[in-house]
Order: sequence, then C-alpha cells, then structure tokens
Amino acid sequence: MKLLSVAAMIACIGVVGACGGEIEQQKADPVAAAPAALPDTQAIHQSALVVDAHADIIPPGTTSPYAGADGRSQVEPSKMMAGGVDAVVMSVAVGPGPRDEEGYRAARAVAHEKLTGVAAIVADLDNNAVLVRSADDLVSAHEAGKLALILGFQNARILGTDVAALDEFYDAGVRVFALTHMGHNDFADSSRPIFIGEIGAHEAEAEHGGLSRLGVAAVERINALGGIVDISQLSRQAALQAIDLSKAPVIASHSNVRALSDVSRNLSDEEIDRIAETGGVIHVAPFRGYLFDSRDKELDANIRAVRRDAGVEEDYLYPFELYWEIDNLEARTAFTGAISDLLGPGSVDVMLDHIDYVAKRVGVDHVGVGTDFNHGSGIEGFADASEALNVTVGLVERGYSAGDIEKIWGGNFLRVLREAERLRLPDTGS
Repeated sequence: MKLLSVAAMIACIGVVGACGGEIEQQKADPVAAAPAALPDTQAIHQSALVVDAHADIIPPGTTSPYAGADGRSQVEPSKMMAGGVDAVVMSVAVGPGPRDEEGYRAARAVAHEKLTGVAAIVADLDNNAVLVRSADDLVSAHEAGKLALILGFQNARILGTDVAALDEFYDAGVRVFALTHMGHNDFADSSRPIFIGEIGAHEAEAEHGGLSRLGVAAVERINALGGIVDISQLSRQAALQAIDLSKAPVIASHSNVRALSDVSRNLSDEEIDRIAETGGVIHVAPFRGYLFDSRDKELDANIRAVRRDAGVEEDYLYPFELYWEIDNLEARTAFTGAISDLLGPGSVDVMLDHIDYVAKRVGVDHVGVGTDFNHGSGIEGFADASEALNVTVGLVERGYSAGDIEKIWGGNFLRVLREAERLRLPDTGS
C-alpha cells in the first residue's frame, strides 16, 4: 500500500509558502461587520488562533450529501476567511466496509482521493492555504495571515492490518490519528457498532475488548512519530486503554458530553476526566445528533416512530443511524428530513452547554472545538465556518475571558501538538 505519490505531490506544493497576501483583509472585514458582536468580541476572535480540530474533506469538484446549503464545503477557504477560522484539521476518513483485501483497497482509494483533494486546495493560490506539518508551521501560517490545513486520519481500516502504513500517512502530512469510525476494525472497537442487515442486528458491542494487538502497536507508533492520538469514536474501553497507553496527551477531536446527550459516541465523565489527566483536550461539535436532549421521552418516542415507519431498526445509537440502509433515495431523504425536523435547528447555546460542562468539570485547558463539518454537522448560528464568531460571542456572554477563549479556540490544540512533537522518537525518519 503506497501513498508516496500523494506524499510527494503534497511535498512539492510546500508546507508554508507564499500563496498571496490578501487574507488578512479578507478575514478582518467580515468579522468587523458582524452585527451581533459584543464590543470586545471582534478583537478577541481576531487575535485568537482559531482551530477547528475536525472536519471531513470534500475534494474540489465533487459533490457530497453533507455539503452546506449552498452545495459547497462547510470549511471551504472563503467560509474560513469570513468566519475568522485560521486552521482546520481535514480528516482523511473512510466509513465501514469489508475487512478483506478488496475492502482495504477500496478504503485506500478513498483515502488517496481525499489526500489529492487537500493537495488541490493548497495548489489553488486563490485559497491562500498551506499545509502545515508542525506546531511552528501552524503559528507561522497564522502570523502570515494564511489559512492552515492540518491533515487528520480516521479509521484504521485504511491500513488493512499494516501498522507500518501509518508512516506513509505521517510522511503525507497527517498529524492527528483516530483509529475508528463506525464499526469495529482490526485495530479497535468502535463506539458505534454497525448494523448488519443480513442478521438484523448490530455487531457485538465489543470485538477486541477495546484495542487489539494491532491497536496497541498503532498507538505506540503514533507516539513515536510525534502524531496526536485521537480517541473520538473509539469504544469507551478502547478510549480508556489508548489514554493509558499514550505517552503524549490525547484529544477527542469531535466528541460531546454523554451526561447531557446519551449518545454512544459521546464521552462519559470518566473519559473526560482521564483525557484531562493526560493534558489532553475534548473538542465539542455543533452536531445536532450529538447535542439533542436524550432525556426527552416524547422526543425519543417520536424518533422511534419515524425509524419504525422508515423500516429501520427502532433502537438507535444516534437518531440518524441507518439512513444508509434505506435504498430508495426519496425514502432516505424523507427519513433524514423527518429526524431533522424532530431535532430542530439546534443552537450555539446548547453547544456551549457542552463546552461549559467540560470546562467546569476539568478546566478550560481541556476543551476546544471540532466541528465535524461536511459530515452532517451544523446548527443554527454555526452552520459552517463563516459563523464561527457566534461561538466567541456566546463564550464572552457566558463570562469566559479572552485568555480562556484563546485556549478553547486553538491554544489547547497547539499545546497538545507541541507536546506530541516533543515526545517524537529521533529514529523515526522524516
């Protein structure tokens, strides 16, 4: 499995290079024009290093059902500029699929397409975007007024069973590594076992009892490379094992609070506590399916009724689950629309409730923002990167200081990245 051609292409593009000099003005004007901003909010937002710790990749020229209302990426450069977003971790993610050689090849092809897509974004000089490979690169990009793209990785199914392939992704620029998505793989158990239509049931809750032997080796290798271990979407047991095993702080790149929304891929209090103990960060997402009030019995009953009418399993790990099992596109659209109507538009206030919960429980040094944009995320007031200022407005209204907000938006992520780099073993190559 070789990604060297993509790595070479990205390397040729450069890491932090001259891509034009208009971004500072482009970023400043929309932020200054925001009518809802409190007197000091604009300056706080403008001065902060604003980092989105997780978004999916929509390669230029492709379509996606998860794109914004305009059919375009929710984190495209123009929207980042408008919202004062300085950096985004763009995740080379794949979903569940066959765990055999054909399935692994298909997963690698998807990964290759997404890496190529990021390379195309960087290559377009109008985007004024650069690929960053280090904490220093990230700071330099911010100081130069450039958009910083950081590569992430999600679902070790891309690797097949080859731990050494992590090196190829690191060489291509990946710095944030998450081992699972939906469904278990050969490396770890997922917090979201997939539904197997043939038997009418989910996978077993645990296949490996957390991390497999390959998963343990992967965490050790990510540490050795100087990458960040991302525990989002790992099962609780796998997450706790990864936290214990990692020598560097870990992050959850896009995970909310299970005590507020009882969704299987949200984090328990124990996971939140343990991440903080490592010096790590929980990045909260504006994702309605992970923010809804799961204690609302009427809402739960209505969600179950919609699922039953759509012919999918009534029990759910999150409300939209199994939409992909509905073959008829019209019926699928009707199902997702009905669930969406039940959940409502969501709000920045509810997202901030989750940030508050983490900050009050373990401190402001351990909370951040990871949107999960381009994968179904988005709420009223924070539907894409262009509306990021609204989060800052809400934080100011809730009494967070400028220093707190700088930590939440990017300072905490930068600290973890530096620490991961510091612990990189000297003999790991490029």
